[in-house]
Amino acid sequence: MRRRSDLAAARRAAGYTQEGLAEALHVDRTTVIRWEAGENAPLPYIRPKLGRLLGRSADQLRAIIDVAEPALNWPDLDAAMVWLDERAGWGRGSSAAKVADRVAAANRSRPAVGRSSIADALGRYYGTSEMFRAPVDGRDVLTSIATRAEWTDLRVPLTAAAERTTLVAPAPGSVLGDVAVKAAVQRLADAAARDVRISNAPIYRLMSSEIGECITAEYAVAPFAEYALTMDLLEGELVDAIGGGRAEFPLRDKYLPDMASVFDLGGRLCAGGVPALCAIARAADAERGPADFMILVQERSENVLNAARRLAVIPKGFHGPLSDYRADARIGSTLRRELEEELFGRVDVDSTVGTPNVAEPMHPTRLSEPMRWLADDADRMRLECAAFGFNLVSGNYEFASLVLIRDEEFWPRFGGHVEANWEASRLRRYSTLDREMLADLIMDESWSNEGLFALIQGLRRLREIDPARVDLPSGL
Repeated sequence: MRRRSDLAAARRAAGYTQEGLAEALHVDRTTVIRWEAGENAPLPYIRPKLGRLLGRSADQLRAIIDVAEPALNWPDLDAAMVWLDERAGWGRGSSAAKVADRVAAANRSRPAVGRSSIADALGRYYGTSEMFRAPVDGRDVLTSIATRAEWTDLRVPLTAAAERTTLVAPAPGSVLGDVAVKAAVQRLADAAARDVRISNAPIYRLMSSEIGECITAEYAVAPFAEYALTMDLLEGELVDAIGGGRAEFPLRDKYLPDMASVFDLGGRLCAGGVPALCAIARAADAERGPADFMILVQERSENVLNAARRLAVIPKGFHGPLSDYRADARIGSTLRRELEEELFGRVDVDSTVGTPNVAEPMHPTRLSEPMRWLADDADRMRLECAAFGFNLVSGNYEFASLVLIRDEEFWPRFGGHVEANWEASRLRRYSTLDREMLADLIMDESWSNEGLFALIQGLRRLREIDPARVDLPSGL
């Protein structure tokens, strides 16, 4: 492995100590020491920020830190390739060899397909009228979220009393067929070419649900690799088909062929997420105007596995456990963790980075300063589920939620602490009183469908809670 004396020199030239660089990157000092000793290299997701801190371009940073790797070594994909070897019935290392054969010709980018084109294509495929839509200033906005009237405009507080969760055993996985195996290998090759990580952290699989004044749900635990190499392939297939003018969907025909299969939770892998609109109360301001809510929207990084380069609410996380599989199943638990990870800079709660070794990651003594302040007074923050549905893109369940920080003191105190993690390439801020900007935002074709679902439902709920702070486009 190459020596890293030049990395240490670049750090010193940028004015950082090892401790200072570690703090700026939200990593341990020992991690920086290992980089500089040549024991390992910064993971791909952290390199853009490292380059900015050191004042180096991507090419300059690569010259400093790149390591001559064996041809078949993609450490960020190892666990997924092991899973594929097992489910395809291959010998250990077979997936890596097949990926190596395809990586040079891998798909490093997908065609630019707008959100509404995706929703329209899925509407034609499934022939359903159960997809969420909303009128906005006389225009009809259709999403790919299959939902029902009783699942929208919810007001379910995300508390232990309102979330009744049960953990059950999953069914054993079956051997993958030829079409599925070929697509899974190609997904790994594409990921290797783009430096995308596929962590094999555990995620929740929804087995049954009842949505009303409370949320009652049964979950099983599944490996993320199973989702990444099966159901999550449907999005790429759909986008490629739309971009290429094709109407053939062999993977969708296999995994999610009709609306009956969408609702057959016990018969398929139904992973899910908790997209949440984050709204922060702000006091009236002489320059900005009356009191409002500031909402946050992220532009997703190209290094994330799904919804890459699309708009999304933040936080947007997979529903999965960290250390307590039963207690972590509550949506509120996941949301609090995602706030720490995606907005308050805590790396130790990111399940895609290493193996969690803390018994209670969300213990009060480990909370970030902003989260500790919010937790000190229950009236400062409100978590609600605003809607529920199934995303026809990959069959995911979506608990569209609202994170409302109600105390106007939060932003003056902690606005400088809010910084998106590696999953976002940029953060945007909007005022809930800026009607024209909100209309333009909603109509933006780069939205992920689940993100737009959460945005619209969250905005509607904000108007109910405090109408004086919210001015929405007509129709919403």
